[in-house]
Amino acid sequence: MFIAQQLFALPGIFALMLVDFSSLGSGSEAEVMNSLDSHPWIFLLTQGGGTIGGMLITLLLWKFMNKRTLKDLGFRGILKDLGFGLLLGALSIFVIFVLLYVTGNAKLLNTFTTPEFSTYTVTFLILFIIVGFSEEMFFRGYVMSTMANRGNPRWLMYVVSAVVFSLAHGMNPNVSILGLVNIALVGVLFAYMFIATNSLWLPIGYHITWNYFQGNVFGFAVSGITPHGIYNVSVEGGNDLLTGGAFGLEGGLLATLLIVLGYFVTRMYAKNKVQA
Repeated sequence: MFIAQQLFALPGIFALMLVDFSSLGSGSEAEVMNSLDSHPWIFLLTQGGGTIGGMLITLLLWKFMNKRTLKDLGFRGILKDLGFGLLLGALSIFVIFVLLYVTGNAKLLNTFTTPEFSTYTVTFLILFIIVGFSEEMFFRGYVMSTMANRGNPRWLMYVVSAVVFSLAHGMNPNVSILGLVNIALVGVLFAYMFIATNSLWLPIGYHITWNYFQGNVFGFAVSGITPHGIYNVSVEGGNDLLTGGAFGLEGGLLATLLIVLGYFVTRMYAKNKVQA
């Protein structure tokens, strides 16, 4: 998977060489990331390409090694699950923003009536859709289904999926202990969504809008990644335990609270779905 990600990211690296070879020649990872960040379409080509590479390897392993179908991977059920996931992810971030805003821990630098749309608004929407599909296909669909097929207990499936998911974010910029704990917790939530609905659609939807509304609507960092929101939010002077500081909302206690609430909302949704 790692090799495939690097190979599929090469077109973006070649494109960056054409427009800003000096950043690659510097040998500095920070210089390269800054250059990528200033070229949103190349960033999408690099990061999105690498993510697609990982997704394709997941599908190939599932088909030829596990010898199972897409339906077995988790692409079953109704698209209503996707819609509810999209709504729940967006609402969770909105609630965190409102709580930070009314308590003075976050300041809005432009007004609600003057959103600042840009190329990043589109490129990161595409990127986070790809990321939502890819990460849920692997960490929930592939890992958990493979473990289930081999007779592992459910609690172990939850733990392994969540811990591996958290460790995969361990090299992100400005990472924090609470951030990794929250990523593990949201991994458990995604796993519960997958088990409760017997489908990947709900965690995919939640994953997409959880990321997108953080970084590209409200302008918070997403797991340490530079934000480009239609609204510009400053957390300077706020309590890092609540805001997550430079790592973003996932490094704060409000994210912990909303992740836990997400479990109860999912439980009610799944229960009503069964009764219907």
